Amino acid sequence: MRSLSVDEVRFDAAGLAPIIVQHASTGKVLMLAWTNQSTLSESITLGKLVFFSRSRNSRWLKGETSGNFLEIQELSLDCDGDAILAQVIPVGPACHNGTETCFEEPDA
Repeated sequence: MRSLSVDEVRFDAAGLAPIIVQHASTGKVLMLAWTNQSTLSESITLGKLVFFSRSRNSRWLKGETSGNFLEIQELSLDCDGDAILAQVIPVGPACHNGTETCFEEPDA
């Protein structure tokens, strides 16, 4: 992996790039989301992940309403420069269902 530079990210035709969110301590994959140049720059400035919501077509600061922020420890690009790995320390559950990751079922 190489260190992230916003200018090096190869955003797709819609101006987006996938961002894989991984717990910096446990290595668990927490979620997959999307970012654009503006939200990625804001993430770097804030030290918290800001995404682009494709369903709402708008900026989304993870934790803005829930308090479950994702504090950035490291951002890296893949070898092609078109996908980002964000290693984070989550403050609360990463999934809106209340689970640690978006890859597990919520308790019934």
